[in-house]
Amino acid sequence: MSDAEEIDLGESGGESGGEGGDGGKKGKGLGGLLPTLLKFVGIGLAALLLIVTVAVFTFNIMNKSGKTQTAIPQTEAYVAVKPVYSAFTLIGDVNARTKDAVPWNVVVNLIIQYDLNDTATNGELIARQYELRDFIRRYFSGKYAADLRPEKEAQLKQEIREQLNTQVFDKARAREILFDKLDIMEGM
Repeated sequence: MSDAEEIDLGESGGESGGEGGDGGKKGKGLGGLLPTLLKFVGIGLAALLLIVTVAVFTFNIMNKSGKTQTAIPQTEAYVAVKPVYSAFTLIGDVNARTKDAVPWNVVVNLIIQYDLNDTATNGELIARQYELRDFIRRYFSGKYAADLRPEKEAQLKQEIREQLNTQVFDKARAREILFDKLDIMEGM
């Protein structure tokens, strides 16, 4: 009897328990799954809201309500200190005529600045004094009157400095060129 009962119990219990168990799990699974899923979605949204709120407050506190945390120093604009040079002024006035169809008269008194206390450059400038006068005369004789306008002075100074350093001087270096006089008069 025990074998029969076990079989009946197993079959009836298995069928009814199987259907009831599956049916109960399906019913409870769908019915219980939706509230559980909504509960986890709600917890996730609450956690996300908490994280965003904390991040926004932390960011605002760190930035002091929108002000930048990095302080940019308010200093005066960087201005390079202009070096002091020695000046060679022994060239004197040089007269030239431009290469225009009707030549203009040019009178130039040029100052050549070089490194302070550079005795070698000073010696070369003195030794080449007449060569410098000739160079200046040839330079201005090769220009048109339109090339000698005041707005082109910076370009003229740069050209003269470069040509002196590359074509005239051996060891001396002109650092800056100044015009003590640059008179341009219409030719007669």
